[in-house]
Amino acid sequence: MKPSDAAAAALQPLREQIDQLDSELVELLARRARVTAQVGQVKQQYALPVYVPEREQALLAARRQQALAQGVSPELVEDLLRRVMRESYATQDQHFVCCRPSGGKVVVVGGAGALGNRFVSLFQRSGYQVAILEPQDWPQAAQLCQDAALVLLAVPITLTEQVIAQLPTLPAQCVLADLTSIKARPLQAMLAQHSGPVVGLHPMFGPDINNLIKQVVVVCDGRQPEDYQWLLKQLVIWGAELTTKAADEHDSAMQLIQAMRHFSSLVYGVHLAEEQADLNELLALSSPIYRLELAMVGRLFAQNAELYADIMLSSADVTALLQRYQQRFTQLLGLLAAQDKAGLMAEFAKGQQFFGELAQQFLQESKQLLQKAADGRS
Repeated sequence: MKPSDAAAAALQPLREQIDQLDSELVELLARRARVTAQVGQVKQQYALPVYVPEREQALLAARRQQALAQGVSPELVEDLLRRVMRESYATQDQHFVCCRPSGGKVVVVGGAGALGNRFVSLFQRSGYQVAILEPQDWPQAAQLCQDAALVLLAVPITLTEQVIAQLPTLPAQCVLADLTSIKARPLQAMLAQHSGPVVGLHPMFGPDINNLIKQVVVVCDGRQPEDYQWLLKQLVIWGAELTTKAADEHDSAMQLIQAMRHFSSLVYGVHLAEEQADLNELLALSSPIYRLELAMVGRLFAQNAELYADIMLSSADVTALLQRYQQRFTQLLGLLAAQDKAGLMAEFAKGQQFFGELAQQFLQESKQLLQKAADGRS
């Protein structure tokens, strides 16, 4: 018998065992999915959020401990369970409890847009009566809004204040809210336009998400917070994580989180274009970390250009921030041009001191992301 035939004969029964175990694993996943669907029904019945971080962490910790006892990689078990849980959250995303005791009507201004439509769907699945207000509907705006429990603005940044000023008189207890990525000026405009409850919301995600599980929504309190608690609870029921910030603090943070990053990605992408870089060659030569970085830059150019231009142009402070960034870039470029290794290392040390213990945390998180990026390559 040839060595290859002997190897095939030895492997065959082992492969059959693996096939059988994989089949059993699929059956277990199906059983688990049926149970999690029942969990979703109970959560809906008792107005419980889809995502409960304490439960998830306890489950993962217990299974990691079990994996160690069985001689199995805890990282493997956690990766598998996180993927399974992500799927189970999706099965609980079809219907939600309505958190406003008497239900009511929600008017989404800009509800035909991508992000607005996402919220239209969520409110509909939660049992609210939903109306969409688009430019052609303004002659009927007063009629659409006359019995609204919530008027939610999901319009471009540049139009937000103008649209707010055009709103008809709203019912006294109607909540007026917006989804704009800047908060101070829209919040002030809403407070001036409506005498009832007002709140500013900033979903830190785009319309391409599958659900709100673990997605951050920033809340900027406006007026009569007791009257919009039902709305905040609804967001939590959908799976969102809420973070409360003053509007000015939010806008300052967004300059670093959004505007600066978008501008840096824009410059990087335009530079690659001007250099006539061969993207396929870059991808072929990239390890997962560089591929991921390139993907994050390329992702920008799959989005709406006007939206991202508006974010970058949203405040004069962004220009000043980027000018300071340019000065530091030029300073470090000077060290590079001078072949000043000690100077570059001294600047590196500044970053190390600033990030502190978070640097190690980010290293571990990025390792997990890179492993998933590597697993996803065909």
